[in-house]
Amino acid sequence: MRTRALAVLAALAALALLPVQAQHVPWPSEVFNPPRRPNIAGQFDYYLLVLSWSPTHCSTAERGRDDLQCARSDGRRYGFLLHGLWPQYERGYPERCHTRWRPFVPEPVIDGVLDVMPSKGLVIHEYRTHGTCSGLQPAPYFALARALFNRIRIPKRYQNPFETHFISPQELIWDFVRANPGLRPDMMVVTCGGPGDRLSEVRICMSKDGRPRTCGPDVNRNKLCHARQMHVPPVRSTWRKGEVETPPPSRQAQPLPMPRVIESTGSF
Repeated sequence: MRTRALAVLAALAALALLPVQAQHVPWPSEVFNPPRRPNIAGQFDYYLLVLSWSPTHCSTAERGRDDLQCARSDGRRYGFLLHGLWPQYERGYPERCHTRWRPFVPEPVIDGVLDVMPSKGLVIHEYRTHGTCSGLQPAPYFALARALFNRIRIPKRYQNPFETHFISPQELIWDFVRANPGLRPDMMVVTCGGPGDRLSEVRICMSKDGRPRTCGPDVNRNKLCHARQMHVPPVRSTWRKGEVETPPPSRQAQPLPMPRVIESTGSF
């Protein structure tokens, strides 16, 4: 028994004398999926600016849910909206970081961003989940998100379309690239899903100082939208006669033409 114990101690001593790099051989999972960094506010590599296609979201919204966005009484139509500004690591991302301040979004801050993020619940959720990791308090975080959102030029065909479009994810990417000097295909991804592979989001990778940059290796466009052709639902006026009193003339909902289907030209 004593001999065995001495042998074990000798083996441990020999291991201690090995070079440091020889003591641990990383498993494949450690190479391809390195451990996530700790979620520390302000410690991240870049931002992911997320634009959502409102008609897709509203096509499945229940009555009484998201009315500010999907059941307006003034005839306003939404296309691309600001969904969020997400801090990212080169691999992975932080969430719900601890801050020195309470992650409470004041009403004036919420009201100030509702024109581009028309959902109070979304505003609060985005700050608690992602904004806290920016290291910014609510007011400067949403000011930055708005500024980056405003820097992106929405291609004309997506600004207020009354017709249904069927396009490829690559065609949409090139539409954005042509409309935004300095933006390249490897700096953005498209997400789609649901019935008919509907356009869901456009995600643009941006540096901390607000310039488009190459996305990290985990932001992989091939995993976000496999469709050869995406369904892009048209915007809709959601004012319904009889639900509210007649709006003032300046806010009357304008009648929409009957929807048409536009097939992709395939040239981009």
